[in-house]
Amino acid sequence: MRLLVVCLGNICRSPMAEGWLSARIAQTPDLAGRIEVDSAGLGRWHVGDPPDPRAIATAAAHGIDISGQRARQLRAEDFTADSLILCADVGVLQQAYRRGPATSVAGLHRMLEWAGLPAPWDLPDPYQGGPADFEAVWNRIDEAGERMIGRLKRELGA
Repeated sequence: MRLLVVCLGNICRSPMAEGWLSARIAQTPDLAGRIEVDSAGLGRWHVGDPPDPRAIATAAAHGIDISGQRARQLRAEDFTADSLILCADVGVLQQAYRRGPATSVAGLHRMLEWAGLPAPWDLPDPYQGGPADFEAVWNRIDEAGERMIGRLKRELGA
């Protein structure tokens, strides 16, 4: 199974979510080695760049190193039958729907909604904010991630 987290530029929300999910899945015996986690952005503004330094610092403060990640843009080949594409907010979801082939958009969801969190389901973009905004996003990812791990275990029969 492929799990792809998508945000606007792939330097804040999606790299933090990728880092959290990759680390937690690797620590979960029933899921380790069964799920490939990646992230992407809608735009190409930051392709090849590392995550925002504030995202790196926030993840590091929680014991996760995302400094080696590099931003990439959402591609047509990301829309495969075994892909679950989780979008940071409704705007990203709508753009992803427009980019994906009609046969494979069933795997597109807002990340927080798919996780089963109560609304609001949009993960706020911390880019224009400061460290506290990145920490708030991390906390929301952590909350959603725990529920996602449970759902993934159920869906994979783990």
